[in-house]
Amino acid sequence: MSRVSQLARRRTPGLDWILMAATGALLVLGTLLVWSATANRDLLTGGDSTAFLKKHLVNVAIGLVLMVLVLATDHRWLRLLTPVLYLASAAGLVLVLVMGSTINGSRSWLMVGGMSIQPSEFAKLAVVAGMALWAAERTEWGRRTGVLDVIGMLAIAAVPGALIMLQPDLGTMLVLSATVFGVLAVAGVQRRWLGGLALGGVVAATAAVLGGFLKEYQIDRFMAFTNPDLDPAGAGYNTVQARIAVGNGGIFGQHLFSGSQTRSGFVPEQQTDFIFTVAGEELGLVGAGLLVLLLGLVVWRALAIAANAQDMFGRVAASGIACWLGFQAFQNIGMCLGIMPVTGVPLPLVSYGGSSMFAVLLAVGLLQNIHLRSSSGVPGTFTEPTRHLVSR
Repeated sequence: MSRVSQLARRRTPGLDWILMAATGALLVLGTLLVWSATANRDLLTGGDSTAFLKKHLVNVAIGLVLMVLVLATDHRWLRLLTPVLYLASAAGLVLVLVMGSTINGSRSWLMVGGMSIQPSEFAKLAVVAGMALWAAERTEWGRRTGVLDVIGMLAIAAVPGALIMLQPDLGTMLVLSATVFGVLAVAGVQRRWLGGLALGGVVAATAAVLGGFLKEYQIDRFMAFTNPDLDPAGAGYNTVQARIAVGNGGIFGQHLFSGSQTRSGFVPEQQTDFIFTVAGEELGLVGAGLLVLLLGLVVWRALAIAANAQDMFGRVAASGIACWLGFQAFQNIGMCLGIMPVTGVPLPLVSYGGSSMFAVLLAVGLLQNIHLRSSSGVPGTFTEPTRHLVSR
């Protein structure tokens, strides 16, 4: 084989198959867990035992189509569409406050033709893409990240963040805050800014608690997190039941569709926020560990794609997605184990819910798009000397 053909073959773009395999495995495992969490409950109420399963499969199918569309779109169009995504998500958050539905104390859903949409899920991706675009536009000509860049990126995150807090949706706000912090770090913001933002976050959280800005149920959940036995039949009920379900699983679990807590419906919202308890009870430490490993693979590949990205937009966007999915998975699993407060966030690629599934699969499509561009050797908008200067 000639040297030219070897180089051409080496530069041929391809999908990140580890990311695709991990994503596919999580979708299959999530489908089984959703089915197990809902089948018996629907039978007890005389309904269709596969109703949730069918809806979940439809959500997965739509999400995969969205992923392929983003994957196949020219990256220049993705940058142009980023402001549209951002404005659309902000408009959706405004509509939620005006005409949204309140579920579990949070006004976070829009009802569209019998389908519930949660705009805050799309806002996570919109903020990541918006901050990545701002960082790229400001730095790709060799400028270092300065005060105006930090202010601009914080302003991009502040608008959706404020609207989310008005719902209020503390869980999404925690995920968004962790994501923004990670994006700023990757974008080259100086350490004193990061330290100041971390300190400001602690002060703001303390002020929110002491100033009465949080709802009573949110404070009760935090108190139950610190001491679940304080109100085991009320605010601490979810945490107590989740721990029991996970503890029942042992090493190998009680087998799929056979978990005692799951069959009895003791854990609320088990197909969404507490889906990890189904894995812990029915698949045991081994199955739950596999689930964590697959989520870790997704985050690892996102970080690897960020490290190999050919331009600032791709680098920051991929890093932001890694922070988003990593912290959200930690938050969801943590509240099921009792090491994080109950805040109501879905487990990425696993939990039942169309908005979360669509947003995460759109993010996976963006990761693959960045990877394809990097593996094909397309330098994006950077020249090699400029990219080297910015990355130092």
